[in-house]
Amino acid sequence: MKTRVVVLGAGFGGLELTTILSDAFGDDIDIVLVDKGDAFVFGFSKLDVMFGRQLADAVRHRYRDIVKPGVRFVQTTVRLIDPAERRTVTEAGTFAADILVVALGADYDLPATPGLVEGGHEFYTVNGAFALRDTLPQFERGPAIIGVCGKSFKCPPAPSETALLLHDYLTARGRRRETDITLVMPFGTPIPPSPDTSQAILAAFAERGITFMKDRLVKALDPARRVAVLSDGTELPYALFLGIPVHRVPQVVVESGLAAHPYDWVPVNKQTLETKFPGVYAVGDVNGVGTPKAGVFAEGSAQVVAAAISSQLRGGPAPDAYKGRGACYVEFGHGQVGRVDVDFLSGPKPTGTFQPPSATLVEEKTHFGQSRLQRWFGHQPAMQP
Repeated sequence: MKTRVVVLGAGFGGLELTTILSDAFGDDIDIVLVDKGDAFVFGFSKLDVMFGRQLADAVRHRYRDIVKPGVRFVQTTVRLIDPAERRTVTEAGTFAADILVVALGADYDLPATPGLVEGGHEFYTVNGAFALRDTLPQFERGPAIIGVCGKSFKCPPAPSETALLLHDYLTARGRRRETDITLVMPFGTPIPPSPDTSQAILAAFAERGITFMKDRLVKALDPARRVAVLSDGTELPYALFLGIPVHRVPQVVVESGLAAHPYDWVPVNKQTLETKFPGVYAVGDVNGVGTPKAGVFAEGSAQVVAAAISSQLRGGPAPDAYKGRGACYVEFGHGQVGRVDVDFLSGPKPTGTFQPPSATLVEEKTHFGQSRLQRWFGHQPAMQP
């Protein structure tokens, strides 16, 4: 019988893993790819839609378009994971696996920040970001806050990018003089592993009059008084609040025993990303390997797991340990894109190398997205930078 690999989650990690295994084994392997959604959306595309640079339909890449040997996509919700038996119960039925890969990402805990739902907006969910496309044109004046609500969050450059793109958006509408922009983050600098990247972002903030409030979180909003309450007790008035919600482990993963509690990311073997349950791996944002929660790191972890699975099925040496390396593109506004190359696990501490904004990097970022669509979906729709 064919080896069955069940992959839960069709984000960067799930798509990369199924593609590698399909390319390697073809119809000799049985891969079931499960996701509750019907389409993939790049994280950076959320900002493109939010600020009116792309239409929502143009950035949704339908899973039904995946046609790969050995791969079957099932759109359904996961209800139970039994890692000891490598069994998954979904609304579409039960799937038993020889190898189970959990790539369900991070969920968002909006109620963990009182007042956020009633008095603010968030742009990390697809629906939240897309809704802001219609909300932002109504913002005319007053203080705008981009606020991080939890210590661990996806795509660490995104809050800084949002502040810079909001500046451009308001400037184009002729409303920037009537507004103030403040970014609240739990870090001492925008990108801690890369001082050069952080310095460039802070210089861009200073040039544009954006306030950076470091080492603080937004703990609550008071919608009646229109103030954000920070972790040190400071209160900031706001007319527009754009929040990065608290991230948490999906509840079905907590209930499975893979994670101890909602804020304890799944522990894994750093070399293979296997969990404490044999034949069960955790890929991407859901694991606690120690890298940022970003697509490029989910992709890298999927490559390590694919190598481990290939080694198991075909024999041969174990794969090299996961290095935790990746490159993140950073929108600086004014149509400029920079890049930071980071290494989280190879040395005694994380390091980062900065490439300043350039036209070449704008093209490179566009190619990054197009190349993934070509590899994962077999097509390459037009993507604007």
